[in-house]
Amino acid sequence: MALIEVLVFLVPICVAFVFGILAGWAWKPKWAIMAMGSDKLSCFVSKAFDLSLPSSPLASVMSPLKGLRSKGSEAWTLNIGEDRTQSSAPPNEYEDCSMLQPNEQKPNLVNKEDLEHLCQLVEMKDGGPPWIQMMDRSAPNMSYKAWQRDPKHGPPQYRSSTIFEDATPELVRDFFWDDEFRSNWDDMLASSTTIEECPTTGTMIVRWIRKFPFFCKDRDYIIGRRIWESGRSYYCVTKGVPCPSVPRRDTPRRVDLYYSSWCIRAVESKRGNGQLTACEVLLFHYEDMGIPWELAKLGIRKGMWGAVKKIEPGFRAYQKARASGAPLSRPAFMAQIPLK
Repeated sequence: MALIEVLVFLVPICVAFVFGILAGWAWKPKWAIMAMGSDKLSCFVSKAFDLSLPSSPLASVMSPLKGLRSKGSEAWTLNIGEDRTQSSAPPNEYEDCSMLQPNEQKPNLVNKEDLEHLCQLVEMKDGGPPWIQMMDRSAPNMSYKAWQRDPKHGPPQYRSSTIFEDATPELVRDFFWDDEFRSNWDDMLASSTTIEECPTTGTMIVRWIRKFPFFCKDRDYIIGRRIWESGRSYYCVTKGVPCPSVPRRDTPRRVDLYYSSWCIRAVESKRGNGQLTACEVLLFHYEDMGIPWELAKLGIRKGMWGAVKKIEPGFRAYQKARASGAPLSRPAFMAQIPLK
């Protein structure tokens, strides 16, 4: 959701907002200025330009789920320094993680409770407020619908359905998991690094640095992710997870509250041939990236389609590369592990 087109739209709004603050302050009486102090004003204006507000910890949904396929062993191995797109983080930031041995037990950061929550979202039985449709657009080989809702607590939530014609769920799954290829179509991904991975379950912990426009600091994501299979449907959970060994910095700014999970499944083509030759990606996304939520909602509404329509040519390039026999990347290989 947080793509360049969305955030650039917010520039004039933010400039107008800060200008209004400064103009209002210029007309304040001297006693009000003395009461507040110039240091508080400068701090407030600085925060307004940076749009960096505190994030909340990610809440998990606790409930078991049976019947979907994934192994439960936690035999973790590490790939410290396995940077796919020139990570800016030095290897010694991960020293604590690298102390794990291949057979050492690791807390199950992405588990079946997360899977059940995603299934409830897919079936629209999560008990949240109703979804309000905000977009219905299409391109020659792709259609896109999006919905939005405001929970009682936390940032706005988004639900979208993207249907790719002439696509298999397996290839779409690999496409979205492939961090090495993602930089070819995701303009905001500055770097991606694999911190840990589990060769038994396919679970990964990765670090993303995402580029933001000039009025915001870049953002730092520590993401836990895992895939489950049910028939030819794939339930892909990605969410923010803690990793104390990767220290916080002022720049890029850490995003704690992050959830972006999807269900990938074969669907009937919109061409009316009755064949399951299309693939639907049902996405659920929210995050607190430190931008006032109402401003973010406005920017997303205006810039969403411009960002989404770039995904389809990226997928076709990936489809073509795989068809030509391009080697499987490590992240794409990990996406396939639970299927064995």
